[in-house]
Amino acid sequence: MLIIPVKDGENIDRALKRFKRKFDRTKTMKQLRERKHFTKPSVAKRAQNQKAQYVQNIRTKEELG
Repeated sequence: MLIIPVKDGENIDRALKRFKRKFDRTKTMKQLRERKHFTKPSVAKRAQNQKAQYVQNIRTKEELG
C-alpha cells in the first residue's frame, strides 16, 4: 500500500504526480501483467538468456566502434 503524505497548502496535482512516480517505481502493473499468464520456468529462463545475449551484442558493437 502506497502512502503519500500531502502537506498543508500543497497542490493536489503535485501530490498526484508523486503518487504516480512512486507507483511506477514499485512495478505493480508489471507484476500484474506477468501474473496474468503463466510462463514455464524454462521459457522464462530462455527469454532472459536471449535478452542478455542481445544486450551483450549491443555493448560489444559499441566498444568496437
